[in-house]
Amino acid sequence: MGIPTQDTVPPPAKPSTAEQKRAARGATRPGDRIFLGLTRGSGILLLVIMAAIAVFLTYRATLAISKDEGNFLTTFDWNTSADPPVFGIAVLAFGTVVSSVIAMVIAVPIAVAIALFLTHYAPRRLSGPIAYVIDLLAAVPSIVYGLWGALILVPHLNGLYSWLDAYLGWTGIFEWQGGAPRSMLTVGILLAIMILPIVTNVSREVFRQAPQMIEEAALALGATRWEVIRMAVLPFGRSGVISASMLGLGRALGETMAVATVLSPDFLIHASLLEPGGGTFAQNIASKFSEATPFGRDALIASGLVLFVITLLVNGAARAIIARRKEYSGANA
Repeated sequence: MGIPTQDTVPPPAKPSTAEQKRAARGATRPGDRIFLGLTRGSGILLLVIMAAIAVFLTYRATLAISKDEGNFLTTFDWNTSADPPVFGIAVLAFGTVVSSVIAMVIAVPIAVAIALFLTHYAPRRLSGPIAYVIDLLAAVPSIVYGLWGALILVPHLNGLYSWLDAYLGWTGIFEWQGGAPRSMLTVGILLAIMILPIVTNVSREVFRQAPQMIEEAALALGATRWEVIRMAVLPFGRSGVISASMLGLGRALGETMAVATVLSPDFLIHASLLEPGGGTFAQNIASKFSEATPFGRDALIASGLVLFVITLLVNGAARAIIARRKEYSGANA
C-alpha cells in the first residue's frame, strides 16, 4: 500500500444545495431550529411588551394632559381634583434628577474603589466575606432601607447638616435653616447606599476579566500596582463600569418606598439641598395613587410616562457612550 499523495487523495465532497441552504439559515437540526425560534420569539416578545407599555402610558397620559389647565412640564402644583385640574411635573422631574445625581456622585467612586480593592489588593480570605456581604446588601428590600433611613439615618444627619451649613452654607446649596433633615440630600445618600451593591458587584466581575498577561507584562516592565490599574484594568473595564452605573441609576430613578419613607414632600423647588421638601416621580405615584380619582390616576400615569422616557434616554445615552468606547470593551481586549 503506497502513501497517498496530493494527487491520489480525493477532494472533499461538496455539500449539496439543500445542505448549503440549511447551513445558510443557521439551523440544520430540529434542536437548533427550536432554540432559534425560542430566542427569536423572546426578543420579539420583549419588543411587544415595551411597545404595549409605551402605548398604554401614552394613551392614559393623553387623556389627563388634554384636560390640564396648567403647563404639564412647568407647573409647580399637583391638584387633579380641582375644577379645572391643574398639575405639572416640574418639581417631580427636578427632585428625581437631583436625588439620582447625588446618589451617583456618592456611590460610583466608592463602588469602583471597593471593586478594585476586592480584585487587586485584598487577600482571598478577606475578599470572599466582603463580597458575600455586598451580595446580601443587594438583596435587601427597599422598604427595609426606607425604615432604616427614617429611624437611623435621618436622626444622625443633623451633625453633617450643621457642618455643611457652617462651612458651605455661603454657597446657598448647603444652607440649612434647621428642622428634620428630610431633604434631597438625605434621599441621595440613601439611594447611594442602595445602588452601591449593584455597581460594586458588576464592576468587580468586569475587573476580574482584565487580561492577566497585560497586567503581568506591565509589572515586569516596572509598573507599580496603581499604574497597572490605571493603564490596564480601568481602560479594560470602562464600558463595564458605565453599564454598572446605568443599572444603579435605573434603580435610583425608579426607587419608591425608600424615598417616600425619608422625604417630606412638597411641590416647591428649593435652592438648598438641605431644605426639607421636594418630590420624585415614583414617590408621588406611590403616595397618591391609592386615593386618587380615575382622572387623578391618569395624571399619575402621565408622570410615569415621563419617567419611562427619562429611563429610555438614560439607557440610550449609556449605549452611545459604550459604542464610542468599543476599543475598551472586554470583547475586543
